[in-house]
Amino acid sequence: MPVFFFLFIVMPIAEMAVLIKVGGIIGVFNTIGLVLLTAVAGAWLLRQQGLATLLRANQRLNSGELPAKEVAEGLILAVGGALLLTPGFITDTVGFLCLIPGSRHWLAAQALKRMTVAGGSQSFHFQAGSFRQGPFDGQGPFGPQGPFDRDANGDIIEGEYEEEPEKDRDRIEKK
Repeated sequence: MPVFFFLFIVMPIAEMAVLIKVGGIIGVFNTIGLVLLTAVAGAWLLRQQGLATLLRANQRLNSGELPAKEVAEGLILAVGGALLLTPGFITDTVGFLCLIPGSRHWLAAQALKRMTVAGGSQSFHFQAGSFRQGPFDGQGPFGPQGPFDRDANGDIIEGEYEEEPEKDRDRIEKK
């Protein structure tokens, strides 16, 4: 409850106070411009750092390692991006701290100290626009084709099914 109180009551009031103070010093339009500039700069930095983190995670996956640090950094990047899209200077400051590599690495290390990461004989493969899970040889749990039924010619067989209620199943078996 105290976290929600802080996030939804204290933070917006603090943001408004800072925005009003800055607006009084540098002017309304300059303040709005500065808020927009931090959002654009943050989006650019998020894209750059996010792609670099995704590439590192993919490299670790391909070498058979669990990318726990990269996953933690990805979550921190997502939080930082959301904070940068929120208008205000306090959230922008925290958001930029999440995007700067040095502070992001430290935050990820602190988060990993508090988490348990378990890995098995399977790895997760991330590719542009897709996700596969399977053994280290690149084969998925359904073979190279994926989770589709195929006939002898390799064609996908489409269909639907639905569960029969117990009454219908008993009636069918008696016939």
